Amino acid sequence: MFDILVYLFENYSHTDACPDSDLLALKLSAAGFENEEINEALEWLDGLQQLGGISRPRIAADSMSTRCYCDDELAKLDVECRGFIAFLENADVLSPLTREMIIERAMALSEFVVPLSKLKIIVLMVLWAQHQTMDTLILEELLSGDAARFIH
Repeated sequence: MFDILVYLFENYSHTDACPDSDLLALKLSAAGFENEEINEALEWLDGLQQLGGISRPRIAADSMSTRCYCDDELAKLDVECRGFIAFLENADVLSPLTREMIIERAMALSEFVVPLSKLKIIVLMVLWAQHQTMDTLILEELLSGDAARFIH
């Protein structure tokens, strides 16, 4: 699924540039992705689109609150992931609302623990869906290390 997410980031300027789900599935299949992987990615992206609409987390964008993680979030997002989210928020890359969207999309994964490399791609996709411009250094960080293996 993460290969597909990076592929979409590389090939479409933003989510609005993506074709509808049926056409996108055909294009992804033609690009060599497996149907199961395509379905999982499209379902995850649909959840991301829903977050941008009515089901958006209720938090002020300029909130100065401190984020406390519940037990399920602590289990799925290790110290490294939570530290990375805090780093991005402190660097003003993420607003509290964007942070919540990232956590929600990470929690939507079927994996028990989300490694930092996959969290970086989740961050990338949420920022991409929000049409946020990214500083070159932040973009390099999001696509560095293990995350780079997903790049085609």
